[in-house]
Amino acid sequence: MLTSFFGKSKPVNGIVITLFLILFFTIANFRSWFLDFELLNFLENFVVLVCLILSVFILNFIAKKNELTQRSAYKILFFAIFSASFFSLLKNHQVIFANLCVLFALRRVISLQTKKVVQRKIFDATFWICIASLFYFWAILFLVVVYAGIIYYLPKAKNWLIPPIAALTVTLLTQSFHIIAYDQFYTLGEWFQWNYFDYSNYQDPKILIPISIILALALWSLVQFFSVVNKASVSVKASLNLVLLSLLTAVGVAIFAPTKDGSELIFFFVPLSIIVSIYFDQKSDKVFREVLLALLILMPLCIPLLF
Repeated sequence: MLTSFFGKSKPVNGIVITLFLILFFTIANFRSWFLDFELLNFLENFVVLVCLILSVFILNFIAKKNELTQRSAYKILFFAIFSASFFSLLKNHQVIFANLCVLFALRRVISLQTKKVVQRKIFDATFWICIASLFYFWAILFLVVVYAGIIYYLPKAKNWLIPPIAALTVTLLTQSFHIIAYDQFYTLGEWFQWNYFDYSNYQDPKILIPISIILALALWSLVQFFSVVNKASVSVKASLNLVLLSLLTAVGVAIFAPTKDGSELIFFFVPLSIIVSIYFDQKSDKVFREVLLALLILMPLCIPLLF
């Protein structure tokens, strides 16, 4: 029943998933939103919620526009489930803003396959990743995906020079804003975030259990993903390879993240949602997929109650 409902892409699917995200975001931020009510804080939380919901629909647009998955609601459902499983993520405004910017960048990189206005797309992708790094420094690692897109689609020498120009543009805009707003320069120390290889937070069952389930699901789905990549057309294969590279880059971001509390995994959830969706789009193992989907939906519901 669940696979039949989410196996189609209809407005009602988007509404249900949006309400699901709103519910969990409200629960996670209940204290700051209502008990310690301040108007500016309330508005900030509202903007963050809008950005999180917007991320869902941009992910859906990327997958549909580039034919990465079939026309189902699985990818946005999985992104919502994974995100809702970590209240620390729903409370971390910086990673939500950064992830939205990275999504804007991935949209431009994957669309390079059309080979139209490529210089603008490379500039835009780099621009958004640099903006993302202002919110969450290690998002800068996604520049690897931009250069991979250049190699896949248009490996001309002049295209390699566009990312540094875009990065310089963000630098000048950031410095100008800080001089006007704060009468001081934006320093490297404010931008850079030291990484601490302290994974002790992962021992908390509220983090360990969902991470274990999600990683097991990722390994299981990757088997089907590689099979689909081998059968895909040249253009789709390149796009799927960029999705895989995004997944690996997100692992790097999580490793170097300054705080290991689950919020750093949001970048991992975007490509993973596409990969898991490809598995669920297959027609085989219907009973297994039905049970698995039910368990995944229950995961964010049960963990806060049990721990």
